[in-house]
Parts: sequence; structure tokens; C-alpha cells
Amino acid sequence: MLQNRTTMEFNWTLCLVSLITFSFIILTCRKKGSPTGKRQPPAPPGWPVFGNLFNLGTMPHRTVAGLAATYGPVVRLKLGSVNTVAILSAKAATELFKNHDLTFVERTITETSKSHDYDKSSLALAPYGMYWRVLRKICTVEMLVAKRINESAAARRQCVDNMLDWIEKEADSAKNGSGVHVAKFVFLASFNLLGNLMLSRDLANPDSKLGSEFFRIMISLMELGGHPNISDLYPWLKRFDLQGLRRKMDQDVGKALEIATGWVKERVQKRLNEAEQRGGDRRKDFLDVLLDYEGTGKDEPEKMSERDITIFILEIFLAGSETTSSTIEWALTELLRCPKKMIRAKDELASVIGPNQKVEEKSIDDLPYLQAIIKETLRLHAPIPFLVPRKAMHDTDFMGYHIPKDTQLFVNAWAIGRDPERWENPNSFEPERFLDSKVDYKGQHFELIPFGAGRRMCVGVPLAQRVLHLVLGSLLHEFDWELESHVNAETLDMKDKIGIVVRKLEPLKAIPMKVKC
Repeated sequence: MLQNRTTMEFNWTLCLVSLITFSFIILTCRKKGSPTGKRQPPAPPGWPVFGNLFNLGTMPHRTVAGLAATYGPVVRLKLGSVNTVAILSAKAATELFKNHDLTFVERTITETSKSHDYDKSSLALAPYGMYWRVLRKICTVEMLVAKRINESAAARRQCVDNMLDWIEKEADSAKNGSGVHVAKFVFLASFNLLGNLMLSRDLANPDSKLGSEFFRIMISLMELGGHPNISDLYPWLKRFDLQGLRRKMDQDVGKALEIATGWVKERVQKRLNEAEQRGGDRRKDFLDVLLDYEGTGKDEPEKMSERDITIFILEIFLAGSETTSSTIEWALTELLRCPKKMIRAKDELASVIGPNQKVEEKSIDDLPYLQAIIKETLRLHAPIPFLVPRKAMHDTDFMGYHIPKDTQLFVNAWAIGRDPERWENPNSFEPERFLDSKVDYKGQHFELIPFGAGRRMCVGVPLAQRVLHLVLGSLLHEFDWELESHVNAETLDMKDKIGIVVRKLEPLKAIPMKVKC
């Protein structure tokens, strides 16, 4: 994943590395020449050594999407020494997920994600095989099912209530009409929400020293994971770790695993004590589900190992917290630019929920316009614009093009969500387009794939659907929102930056006013 860092600093580093390794790279590139007589996807001209790195800019999801107008929906790129193909249209995505999903089922593994063998135990990154199937089955059959999610509804509501209190206090203490940093509070609430779901505890809590340390480390891991790494572009340089990213990642992942391991051991002891006392009607959380797992197949592990469990805990927080806060920030930003749509959403909430009542998850099905806002936000602002990169398991023909084995595959969900062949007024925020439409983001409509599709689709969609609607609905129902006095709908900054997820370059600061019923 590429992140918006200081472009000049990164380019100078690349220049230095390239001068040192120029001869070796040229020899390698010649050795890896393209197969003769086989038609590969069209590609923009690139630089020696660097390939198309300079074509990407600071917002690669946008610049790569722009290549479709010249080169078509399937574009070949050379990123350093890494052969890459980008999918840029709904038609190409349909062909991929319907007919070639298994060919591209493996993941591209970055150097930092190998820290402490994280990639081998991660559901998102693990090799396609028995362990991956077991973990996915646990998620889809045991964890992320309606019954289990319903059992934790009260905990989510409490986390959202805390978020609303934090925002109100921040607004009361603000001076000169300053707005509050909305995404910060949504992120904290998301982190605690996941903490309660996974471990039955708040983690972003000033009173919890260990939870605060875990929170700090997870922020660091997100930053390191989104930083461009020379070792990924030129794999033979990984032993030198020129940017120190692997070293820093090893330190932070090690600390995070140590903390998470302590929680696992604590829970194991607590369960033993409860068994001895024959008791307890405590609600089972996700950690309990992992500890209770028992393999049933001959090739399945008998139990989940402690390392696998702790890495899964890290993955839950890395995957869920920042994507939620980013999506909510974009949704509120778009609504502030379109006051009439904001009013329509608030009127729907007032009619369905009523005054002095809280938004509950059971009401989501009765809020079609709120659902449409979430869909439209995910269409325009896919949290992970290239999804998680895939890799070709073998040479294959795709839409008339030869794709060599080990080619990295980017599915540009950001570009697909704005494909003019599938969307009318593709760059406009128009939630109304979804009111009479069956198009959804659950992996069956390939023009809207913010969570991916196919075998490797994100398993967290059922939970994400609850959380996104609950959080946005609560923010709109509890507060009236205004932009700061020096900003208006026309001047509101809409630039984005890419890290692990796409965020606003300038964080949204808006003024909340408690609704008086």
C-alpha cells in the first residue's frame, strides 16, 4: 500500500538505491523479459529502473484510474522490479471474480507484513489453504453471524454513546466556533467497539494503561504498514532494510503480541476458574470462540495456537478501526457539502426513530436513505482503493492478455466505483441512485466492491454494515452539524491521501450542536 508521504524524500531515496544497484537491476530486467509472441496488457511508458513509479504520484488510486481513458480497463505497470496489472472497470472486475478468482487467490505479501510471521496467520494474507479455510469458517459460521452480532449490540450502543458524550464535551470546550475532529472520536469508538467484541473490554480508555499502550502501538502499526517500502519494490534489497521499516515493525508487532498474549492467558485462567466454580452466564466474545475451536476434519488443526489467536486479535483492530472512521468522515463531509441531503437524512431519522430516542441497529432496515448514503459513500470513497493486492498463481490468459505467474494484481475499487459505463454522473454524491436499486456491496455486484468479492472478500461486512449505519445515524440524529465559519461547501477540501486506507488529506472539523427535542 502506498501512503502520502513526502514525495521528494521518497524519490531521493529511490534515486540513491537505484544508482547503487543499477547494473544488477538492468541485468535482472533483461533476464525477466516478457514472453515472446504473447500479448500483454497495454502499459504507459516507464523509466529505466523505476518503471512507472513516477506515474503514480501521491494519489495512485486516482492516477492509475486515469490511465483507463488511454489504455483501457486492464493496464500493465512496472513498479520498480514488480510486474503489476491494474483492473480499472466493472466489466474487467466481473470477468476477474466470475472466471479467474481462483487464479488470483493468493496475496502479494509486503516485507513489513512478514514481521513475526503475521502474514502466515492473518486471514487477509494467509496462503490459500487449510488454515485459511479454517479461520474463514470460524469467522463466517461462529463469529460474524447474526446471533453472535446481536448478542453484542448493547456493547456497541454503549461505545457509540461514549463517542457522542466525548464529541459534546469537546464542542462545549471549543473556542471561537472551532469544530471537532470527527474522525478522531469515531476511531476511538471503533477501537473500543472492537475491544468489546473481541475481548469484552474498552481499550481506548485513559484509566487503562495497558489498553492505552496497545492503542498507541496499533496506531504505529497502521502508519508503518502504509509506508512505501523500497524492499517491496526491489526485493533483493530487503536484507538491508534501508528505511528501517522492518526493524520498527518487528519492535511494535512484538510489543503488541506480548500484550495480546497476556490477555489470552488471562482469559484462559478465567475460564478455568469459572469451570471450577461451575458457573457463569457470561456472554461469549470472539476470544472465547477462538479458544473453543476444535478441528473436525482430518487436515484441520485440533485447536487454534496461541500465536494464531493473538495475531487474529491484531488483525481485527487493524482491519476495522480506521476503515470505519474514514468512511464516516467521508459520509459526513459529503452531507455537509449537500445540505438538502443532510436534511433528508435527518428527517428520515426523526420520523423512524422519534425524538428522545436512540438509533438502534434493529431500525436500520427501516432507514433506506441512510443505507443509500452509506452505499454512495463507499462507492465514491472505497476505504482500501486497491483492495488487498492479489498475485497470479500461474500464467493465465485474462481478457485476451497474457498475465505471467507472480504478477501483482491491483483491483482499483475506487476507479470501478466511478466507472462511467456503470454509473450515471459517477463523480457526484447522489444517494438517491440506490433507493430503487438492488445494487449492494456484498460481493455480488461488481460495480460496487469496497469490501472486495470472491473467495478473498472481507468477512467483516455483516459487522461493518451494523457499525457504519449505527455510528452515522447516531451522529446525524443527536447533532445538527455545521462547517466552521471560514469554510463553506464550495471551499471544503476534498483532497485525499492514501495509507492503509484513504483518508481526507485535511481532517474534517465540524461544529456539532445538540438536537433539542
